[in-house]
Amino acid sequence: MATNYLKKILSARVYDVARETELQLAPELTKRLGNHVLLKREDNQPVFSFKLRGAYNKMAHLSPEAIKRGVIAASAGNHAQGVALSAAKMKCKAVIVMPVTTPSLKIDAVRARGGSWVEIILHGESYSDAFKHSELLGKKRGLTFVHPFDDPDVIAGQGTIAQEIFSQHQEPIDAIFVAIGGGGLISGIGEYTKAVSPKTKVIGVQASDSDAMNQSLKAGKRIEMKDVGLFSDGTAVKLVGKETFRICKKVVDEIVTVDTDEICAAINDVFTDTRSILEPAGALAIAGMKKYVQKKRIQKKTLVAVACGANMNFSRLRFVAERADVGEFREAVFAVTIPEERGSFKRFCQLLGKRNVTEFNYRIGDQSEAHIFVGVSTQKAGDSEAISKHFRKAKFATIDLTHDELAKSHLRHMVGGHSVLAKDELLYRFEFPERPGALMKFLTSMAPNWNISLFHYRNHGADYGRILVGIQVPKNEQKKFQVFLEKLAYPHWDESNNPAYRLFLK
Repeated sequence: MATNYLKKILSARVYDVARETELQLAPELTKRLGNHVLLKREDNQPVFSFKLRGAYNKMAHLSPEAIKRGVIAASAGNHAQGVALSAAKMKCKAVIVMPVTTPSLKIDAVRARGGSWVEIILHGESYSDAFKHSELLGKKRGLTFVHPFDDPDVIAGQGTIAQEIFSQHQEPIDAIFVAIGGGGLISGIGEYTKAVSPKTKVIGVQASDSDAMNQSLKAGKRIEMKDVGLFSDGTAVKLVGKETFRICKKVVDEIVTVDTDEICAAINDVFTDTRSILEPAGALAIAGMKKYVQKKRIQKKTLVAVACGANMNFSRLRFVAERADVGEFREAVFAVTIPEERGSFKRFCQLLGKRNVTEFNYRIGDQSEAHIFVGVSTQKAGDSEAISKHFRKAKFATIDLTHDELAKSHLRHMVGGHSVLAKDELLYRFEFPERPGALMKFLTSMAPNWNISLFHYRNHGADYGRILVGIQVPKNEQKKFQVFLEKLAYPHWDESNNPAYRLFLK
């Protein structure tokens, strides 16, 4: 028998711990986008995330016997805090399994929410590891598992957000934009929305490197991703839920995917309008709404975006600020080759006209030409392509690096470095877990005759670090190197043929 989600949402118990959050006008976004933009401020919940609703509703519907035995959950952040606060409120023992890579900030937050009612266990390097361990431990101890998204009571709890939206705004709503990880939030919002306002579009938003639901809906079956991006860690789910997938097939009208730069720009947009700082997953809906408006060229519509979380590490803000301009099309970056002769530099600068130069890196290459890494202020999408044509028309060889991850994360900080000594060099980007021993694991796994010829690391205040490594591997040991990569099991990308690398470092 199918679940009556409208009934479950209307009878959900969330307000013992959650609050009705504001549906707030975003004046600057409204002005820029030419649409009436409203933000549903779930970042203002006591745990700075919507997750509290579903966790508490699930626990509130458990039998007294189940509450007495206790509950268990797996989470690396927001869901854990929701379960912890709910456990303290209901005086219920809760075991929360978190990956060993979880930052101490989040562990301390969970402990503070739950106090003596919460037992924290650190296990595995990923959410998947923690989830599997929690299932085994729950069966062994007889604890009830509180799923972060694939549970009818959790879904109904999240659906109360839509109930509030429609009670707060009596006029027609054209579309609601919702972040998707495992699918619990959009399933609850979608069920309620389609029941009370079928014409309102429900549009999901996913990070382009963590779009399991998008891939699943296109394939008509659940697709498990091998790896997911970690920037939007709150939505980094490899496999969506069975129930959430079933619901999304009928209630989601469209899914928009956005990249890291677009998420950073959305964080900046919300700060401009509210002076609040969202976490990457919390800003997904806003980023997707902006992209949808641009793509569909819609005007004078009423759009709601769910700002679903604000558990942001402060140290991550420097990365967000750096990338927001690119995501907002306010900066473009290029590799430009100019003749190594008097007057060529001045001629190049004259081409820039009144555009503001945001970055300029130069190192002499040889006697005939020089390679320049330059950042330029832009006004809108498509400007970088126009500027590239402008440079090429003046006979300057140009590569547009605006969407090149290697250039934006690493090369802009280390331009200049050709070396005749770097024979047989392979260039790889890695994501290391941000914990002691990660680098030593990398170094000790390498063959002793391989030499590190380049190493660049920047801490972004996230659960992982971005590393660029040049390794000299003899050509007859290429297969051995591939085995090393598989055993290491860190996310990695081969950048050996990247054109920016060949210009500036090769």
